[in-house]
Amino acid sequence: MNMRLWRATVLLTALVTIACPYDGRLTSNRGIAIGGGGGGGSGPDALFFLVQPSDATAGNIITPAVQVVVLDSLRRPDSAYTNALAMTFAVNNVGARLSGTLSVVPVNGVASFGDLVVDKSAAGFILQVSGSGALSKTSTPFTIFTP
Repeated sequence: MNMRLWRATVLLTALVTIACPYDGRLTSNRGIAIGGGGGGGSGPDALFFLVQPSDATAGNIITPAVQVVVLDSLRRPDSAYTNALAMTFAVNNVGARLSGTLSVVPVNGVASFGDLVVDKSAAGFILQVSGSGALSKTSTPFTIFTP
């Protein structure tokens, strides 16, 4: 019985390996994901909000700090990513100004935007983060209140 199971496992593994259309594209070791972090795999990195922007008062810093992680194609933090990430408005219906440090280089794959300020009050603001070689990402909506 164990020999049958072993043969079935070998056969199934061989079929999956032969039929895999991504073989050789995912990594340089013929599609087998080995190793940890630091830009494994190929393809563009993805950005993900670790800490979404929260509601704040116009003219005050958004707290806690908005944090973004850079994920490699295997969806692990990419500690090798060294390009600056830029924060902008994706949705801004009132012509508000976003200020603070709008360009941050990630450290170990994480960028913290600790001093973002919106100068006008409204509901439904959405931020967008982007970086060279990475897929941009939008935040959840947030509200800026009148002081």
